[in-house]
Amino acid sequence: MRLNVAATPVSESTLATNKVLRNTYMLLSMTLIFSAMTAGLAMMLNMPSLGPIVTLVGYFALLFLTSKFSNSSLGIVFIFALTGFMGLTLGPIINFYVSSFSNGSELVMTALGGTGAIFIGLSAYALTTRKDFSFLGGFLMVGILVAFLAGIGAMVFSIPALSLAVSAMFILLMSAMILYQTSDIIHGGETNYILATVSLYVSIYNLFLSLLQLLGVFGGDD
Repeated sequence: MRLNVAATPVSESTLATNKVLRNTYMLLSMTLIFSAMTAGLAMMLNMPSLGPIVTLVGYFALLFLTSKFSNSSLGIVFIFALTGFMGLTLGPIINFYVSSFSNGSELVMTALGGTGAIFIGLSAYALTTRKDFSFLGGFLMVGILVAFLAGIGAMVFSIPALSLAVSAMFILLMSAMILYQTSDIIHGGETNYILATVSLYVSIYNLFLSLLQLLGVFGGDD
């Protein structure tokens, strides 16, 4: 007598989702390491700040190229160019905190640890609960636009209180973005791991900077 043992069917969509997740986290890890290396290089060379205009132009230009070629091997090249460039912009900022505050190194490490804890915690929550956070899409689009414009206003008109409010807003928005993007991958909304990586990287970058700014104001020792 022959026994037929039915295997548990695994849908192609589930396999594809797991592949996107795996590739996203692998590429994200590599881009974060590369970004840390370029930030370290900028710190060693004591590079001056590139300024907001150069930073924004470079960021949006490389972001456009990454998105345009996200379905080809050139997308990998441009995402490393983008994250490497953002690392270069990060170096002078970290040097500023280290040199301006007696506990600057501690502030940087605290911001780094806080960023890692928030990302891991929120990602784990989205992955384990598998909740659908697609409803956050509209809120994030409007919120990020408002925060971005408010940040420009705070910089142009030198309003410290508004700058702090923008940092607090970005912490909430980037945390929500991590939930949204992870959920989008899980539920098959995002199938391109390069675009998913870019979104998560930008969230982590802004989260770190916002935490660092708030820590510098409320916990920095001159």
